[in-house]
Amino acid sequence: MTFTSENILLIISVLIFSSILISKAGYRFGLPSLLLFLVAGMLFGVDGLGLQFDDVKQAQFIGMCSLCVILFSGGMETKISEIRPVLAPGLVLSTIGVMLTTVFTGLFIYLLSIWESCPINLPLVTCLLLAATMSSTDSASVFNVLRNSKMRLKNNLQPMLELESGSNDPMAFILTIILIQLANSLTGVPGSAEVDTWGVVLDAFKTLLLQFGAGILGGVVFGFASVWFLRRVGLNNAPLYAILLMSVMFFSYTATTYLSGNGYLAVYIAGIIIGNNTIPYKKDILSFFDGMTWLVQIFMFLILGLLVNPHEMMKTAPVALLIGLFMIIVARPLSVYIGLAPFRKIPVASKTFISWVGLRGAAPILFATYPVVENVPGADLIFNIVFFITLLSLVLQGSSITAAAKMLRQNDETPVEEENTFGVEVPEEAGKLAEITLTEESLLHGNTLKELKLPAGMLVMMIKREDKFIVPNGTVELKAGDKLLIISDSSSAS
Repeated sequence: MTFTSENILLIISVLIFSSILISKAGYRFGLPSLLLFLVAGMLFGVDGLGLQFDDVKQAQFIGMCSLCVILFSGGMETKISEIRPVLAPGLVLSTIGVMLTTVFTGLFIYLLSIWESCPINLPLVTCLLLAATMSSTDSASVFNVLRNSKMRLKNNLQPMLELESGSNDPMAFILTIILIQLANSLTGVPGSAEVDTWGVVLDAFKTLLLQFGAGILGGVVFGFASVWFLRRVGLNNAPLYAILLMSVMFFSYTATTYLSGNGYLAVYIAGIIIGNNTIPYKKDILSFFDGMTWLVQIFMFLILGLLVNPHEMMKTAPVALLIGLFMIIVARPLSVYIGLAPFRKIPVASKTFISWVGLRGAAPILFATYPVVENVPGADLIFNIVFFITLLSLVLQGSSITAAAKMLRQNDETPVEEENTFGVEVPEEAGKLAEITLTEESLLHGNTLKELKLPAGMLVMMIKREDKFIVPNGTVELKAGDKLLIISDSSSAS
């Protein structure tokens, strides 16, 4: 079965519907939903129900658009106050950590290549290229697993891990592109120009500075410009603000890329700036991007699942298993411990947990398509190995993050502020909503609002008792277990 204009909508709808049902069933066993979307794509592919999809360039385009939405949405939900204390270690992990992972894994792959009993035979530069494509943690997987685990972590681990996964794609991307040029030059691929090896290495530093410099600058400029514009544009329809932001997001990516910067980094930074400023209909915008994130994640992982041929991938399974286990058990921990060595305040248990949350996902698979497009010798082998290791990472690491946090005592079990279960939202400038649950102790001095003696500047908007909502007044009798929706002005909230 092939994709045609007549059946493409039917195929897409069936794929998405089926993948969601599969993920719901797999969630009961603690399997990450993104893993199941990949598996769903494989089940519908050439070795399953027979859908044929082998257009790598289209898969790249879909992956690019999806990663922009995922990073932008993740950035909007990231609080600057949370990432500020972990900014330095997070950036070390996203730069030096990626380079160390590439070196350690690449050398291990090369040792396997020169081992006579190993079925692969790759030159050193191709081994490093294979390692570079999967050297970064995947933002989609990390955001998805951490935010859906409903678990709080100690020592600011969650913002550190999210910062790492949101900012480490530029380093992995640069290493991949540079090593592709070296591989094609040293192996003499027809049509590839002769490139001076040391010249490429020197140019790499210039490219790296441009990628990070222009990427950061682009993110800051477009982020603050978007906030300024959104506050003044005065649209008549709330959903238009979200659509407008989506256009700004893609413009930020393309404009930064044209300036030789990293568009993914720009999108992530712009999202952080916009999400940490007051803009109209912010809750509606966040809800829109949350839904869009799920949609593009499903679609991207399905497409990547369709792109792989499982019978070819399984031929590389033994060597891919060795490489994957080395990355998980040796390369990632070594990179984390070496990179975070200067940060002595981070406990060993926290570093161990960071090592375990080295999730691979769509980004490594997407980067593995670049050697295929550039006709690098051994590109098909690279793609199949990366895909297998991604599955291995999601199965081993993705399904055991909660257990690892508890075993290492990195889960924070202190009570958290309850989410707003009333379904009420107010503009940020109007005040802050909070929800409290009454206890027997809080009613010792009386069971009415007049006797509750709330601090100045706080007002009870509504009372929820089981499934009933009560409009508050001074004579309503309060009971233990009642939930109060309280609005407070900025001075009392602080």
